[in-house]
Amino acid sequence: MSHLKVILPAAIVLAGFLVCSTASYGKPEFTKATKKACTYCHVDATKAPKDLKDPGKYYQEHKSLDGYVEKK
Repeated sequence: MSHLKVILPAAIVLAGFLVCSTASYGKPEFTKATKKACTYCHVDATKAPKDLKDPGKYYQEHKSLDGYVEKK
């Protein structure tokens, strides 16, 4: 019975991770190259990965964020 006290919560947490994890459409090399989170360039990277913010559009055109000036 004591094993159930450990196994049941662990199973619930694992199930939660599996249900809540989302597919990733971004490319890890972009994150490494820019040192920015996905949400810096994407409006919502999980639901609409092609919907880009201004930095994302700049990166798409220039293949780099070098020279990009953030609008305030």
